[in-house]
Formats: sequence, C-alpha cells, structure tokens
Amino acid sequence: MDYVTVVPPPRSEAAGPARAGRLSLAVALLSGALGAAVALLATRQQWSEGTATVAGGDFPLTAKGSDVTGVPAALAIVGLAALVAVFAVRKAGRFAVAALLALSGAGIVAAALLGVNDASALDEQAAKASGDASATVAALSHTAWPYVAAAGGALILLAGLLALRYGRLWPAMSGRYERNGAPRPVRRPKAADPDRPEEMWKALDRGEDPTGA
Repeated sequence: MDYVTVVPPPRSEAAGPARAGRLSLAVALLSGALGAAVALLATRQQWSEGTATVAGGDFPLTAKGSDVTGVPAALAIVGLAALVAVFAVRKAGRFAVAALLALSGAGIVAAALLGVNDASALDEQAAKASGDASATVAALSHTAWPYVAAAGGALILLAGLLALRYGRLWPAMSGRYERNGAPRPVRRPKAADPDRPEEMWKALDRGEDPTGA
C-alpha cells in the first residue's frame, strides 16, 4: 500500500517581519497616543497641597501639575507630533524622529518623578499669602497624579523604542506627497475653438473676420 506524503507549502520568509511590523505599529500608535493624553490630563490635576501660616491662621494651598513643572505637558505635545511625523520620513530621518519620541517619553518620566517632592510652587504661594518672601509651605503632601504623568511618559517611551526597533518595517507616507526634485509637467492650454461664439466675438473685437472670408 502506497502512502502519499503531503508536504505543507513553505511559509513566506517575509511573513514573520511583516506580522511584527503590523503588531508593533498598532502597539506604538496606541501607547503613544494614550501616553500623550494621560500626561496632558495629569498635568491639569492637583499634584500637591499644604498650608501657609498667615495672620488669621493656617491658609490651605494647592498646586496643579502645570504649576509644579511645565515639562511633561510640553514633551507630551512634542511626542505626539513625533509619533505623527515618523510616518512622513524614511531611513535616517525616521530613526531620528523615533529617537525624539523616545526621549520625550523619558523626559516626561523624569520631570514627573522630580515633581513628586517639589515644593517650590507651594512655597511661592505661601510667600504671597503671608506677605513674607521667606515663608514656606507646611504640612506638604502629594497626590498620585505625578505618578500618572510618569506612566503616560512611559507609554510614550515604549512607542519610541518600538519605532526605533521596528520603524523600518512600518509604512511611509505616499510618494505623491513627497518632492522628488523632478520637474512638474507643463500644462499647455487647449487651443481655442474659432467656431465658439465667444471666440468669434473676440475676433470681431480685434478687427478680424471670424468667417475667414
């Protein structure tokens, strides 16, 4: 009895990299956009609180993330722009933009963690409230929002690292939007039809006989 061996068709060598490119692209887009949104949201929330001693007693003070540091919000916008720009460039340009994306995320993480124990914004408010330039805030405490901002920065950092590793597999902007230096074709105007009424009137205005007689 003869047996027939069925050999499965060979798998394409490009299937693995293509699948990795699609997966990494989806993860990078999701993490980058989500990270920027989270970082921007966190900077608008209350990061710290404390009290200042004034003539009437203790005066409560609060500080938002944007009062403590403006770095996370600025870098979140930079990272979001870099995430979009990574598709408009190729080769070395894409690597540079991907590096900027990763650095934006790392900067957000660093700035947010440094802002956890930063009391300068509340000290400034305490000085204004008490009228004493040397006054400082008392009973200082912080919320979890600085760590939320750091988490957003970590997501942007992840998007940048994925762009650095797999960016060469990602699609680029269509070539029709890019300048290749080739001269544009010159469009020549169509020859006027002398039998059209408007052309006949123009000929009469020039003193010509439109009938050709």
